[in-house]
Amino acid sequence: MDITLPELNDRINQAYALASPCILCPRNCKVNRKKGEKGFCKADYKMKVRHIFPHFGEEPPISGTYGSGTIFFSNCNLNCVYCQNFPFSQKGEGDEISKEDLAKKMLWLQDQKCHNINLVTPTHFLPFILESIYEAKKHGLSIPIVYNTSGYEKIEVLKLLNGIVDVYLPDMRYGDDISSQKYSNAKDYFPVNQEAVKEMFHQTGEVQTDENNIIKKGVIIRHLILPNNLSASKSIFKFISQNFNDKILLSLMSQYFPYHKASDFPELTRKITLEEYQNTINMAEMYGLDNGWFQEFTEEEDKKYAGVYFNN
Repeated sequence: MDITLPELNDRINQAYALASPCILCPRNCKVNRKKGEKGFCKADYKMKVRHIFPHFGEEPPISGTYGSGTIFFSNCNLNCVYCQNFPFSQKGEGDEISKEDLAKKMLWLQDQKCHNINLVTPTHFLPFILESIYEAKKHGLSIPIVYNTSGYEKIEVLKLLNGIVDVYLPDMRYGDDISSQKYSNAKDYFPVNQEAVKEMFHQTGEVQTDENNIIKKGVIIRHLILPNNLSASKSIFKFISQNFNDKILLSLMSQYFPYHKASDFPELTRKITLEEYQNTINMAEMYGLDNGWFQEFTEEEDKKYAGVYFNN
């Protein structure tokens, strides 16, 4: 369903009610952001972005021919020790932006023929973002909204996005609580993540694409393979198979590199091997997950999508 502007305005008010004291994410920090208090993600009551540009390195139905209109927000509700974006995800680098200016940037991205508006790690700024979408829609924003997230989300908050978000692009990063606690400081990541992805699929349904194979609706699950099977891929693939089968798309990512604090963890100090990557692909096939992509396996840090694997 598409949401009306009055309905969107109501969702904005609901989102603000969750923002201070802040319970927008599963951390439930309950800090008063209006008074400058900061919780786990260190975001205050002013929206910050690091990058806004047409992005051509996303999955093929996201980037398409003209790119994805990507907006990287500062801060994050995870604390991954290997995060390649740590300068802005954890240290908060970025520039403050008003809701009005963000709306103008969304319209600018649409004018550049981008296929969608791609909101990257947006949840901690959700009320402000929704106001920007409201303003942009009043002035003609019509391309799909992509919610690009770590997947550590609350059902209550996701329900506010029903009819607003067209495409969900969540990570399923860990299949056990040991790794999620040790490497991202989120012991409950996997159970929270599973319920969040179920809600996302409930909202969008099966993947829908246009005549150019650009995604219009649906869920694409990203899975970053960590060395030494630390991402517990089997549990994730089993969950996807049992709940969605071929109704979602799976993106297997080989791009892990020991950034940030990974050197403090001996098991994370190397990239994955070709054998580890091939074993993960084989495991996905074993669970019947035959819709999606894998990245080229190269010795370079910059991974490219090798294209389609399986049925897509």
